[in-house]
Amino acid sequence: MTKTSVQFGVDSFADAMTDLSGRVLSDAETLRRTVDQGVLAEEVGLDFFSVGEHYRSDMLDSAPPVILAAIAGRTSRILLGTSVTVLSTQDPVRVFHQYSTLDAVSGGRAELVMGRASTIDSFPLFGFDLTDYENLFEQNLDLWVKLMREHPVTWEGTTRAALQTQTLYPRVEGGSLPTWVGVGGSPDSVVRAARHGLPLMIAIIGGRPQRFAGHVELYYRALAQFGHEQLPVGQHAIGHIAPTDEEAADTFWPAWETTMTRAAGERGSRPPTLESYMHEVEEGALMIGSPETVAIKIADCVRTLNLSRFDFKYALAPLAWEHGNRSIDLYGREVVPRVRELLGDYVPAERVSTYAEVGS
Repeated sequence: MTKTSVQFGVDSFADAMTDLSGRVLSDAETLRRTVDQGVLAEEVGLDFFSVGEHYRSDMLDSAPPVILAAIAGRTSRILLGTSVTVLSTQDPVRVFHQYSTLDAVSGGRAELVMGRASTIDSFPLFGFDLTDYENLFEQNLDLWVKLMREHPVTWEGTTRAALQTQTLYPRVEGGSLPTWVGVGGSPDSVVRAARHGLPLMIAIIGGRPQRFAGHVELYYRALAQFGHEQLPVGQHAIGHIAPTDEEAADTFWPAWETTMTRAAGERGSRPPTLESYMHEVEEGALMIGSPETVAIKIADCVRTLNLSRFDFKYALAPLAWEHGNRSIDLYGREVVPRVRELLGDYVPAERVSTYAEVGS
């Protein structure tokens, strides 16, 4: 059997954890367990471990390069990156310094997903105006791309001081840091990723993943219009794996209810019900179930969306860390091998469109 070209990994928001007795772990304990889970991800054969970026009590990933560096010191192979770097409220120059250093100490294993974030906590925390939401990301991403591709760099904008023939150190041994653009449901964000010639990571939190096939086609058309060759597409999905479908759903429901109820209160949307949750488990984007059930759902997404990477978010607060570890273990040892078997000799298809203009 030919091994597929798809990469499989997991990501964490350093979600606040409990243990099986119900005891709430301290923030420090949660962070140490997160590092342990990064090490476990390598042990079970996964390709990458990613960490998000948030500034809140239930997600303790406010310093991702520090967490990733700790994992780097205990691993040798697994890629180490971000599931989102909130570039809108970060200085791209500082981000470069952090991740070029991580890349050096990890032996070339650093990578990033740049995004605008689905929460706004960083804006008041760092003194940014929400009315600049779009402009901040656009300019900072433009600077980031220049930092990756031009040495030295000259750049001018309104989000930070200009750079004049500036070279940053430490340099990246491989030339540049692998960078994806994370998007939700916005077609404009898809086109932006294509314009910059960067791989696309689609975060699919709800609904049937197949409905995002149009976003993938838009991305390919946009790449063609901007004169870029075809680039990888990845999917970020939330899930949980247990020996049986029933156990997986029952175990994850309290964490889903807690997290999504909080999100609903912040966004003015409806809180989850057990019925809506089970619909997402059975028909929607949640990758929850036994190894076989989850493998079938992932394989279907890979084929439908022409994926080169699948990013599995294995926990939400306040899931017990033991359950998170078991989910990673089953994912690496049983689900991923089964997905590769189901995919056979699958490789992402060459699907660059001949459409003359994006959106035509």
